[in-house]
Amino acid sequence: MENPLNQVLTVNEAAEIYGIKPGTIKRCCLGQHGLPPRFAPDEFRKSGKFWLITRKGMDRLFKKS
Repeated sequence: MENPLNQVLTVNEAAEIYGIKPGTIKRCCLGQHGLPPRFAPDEFRKSGKFWLITRKGMDRLFKKS
């Protein structure tokens, strides 16, 4: 059985794995220019000063087909 914590990434981990700048991922969490976040509510959250993102959310937005 896989550890469910392996399905949650910090912004820096996600940036390294997916080859995307951390700022891009943070903007997807916060939204920008009056638009809502690009991640679904169950794909991200802030824990203290760290954003946590699910692999499912990263794959949905950034996985290459």
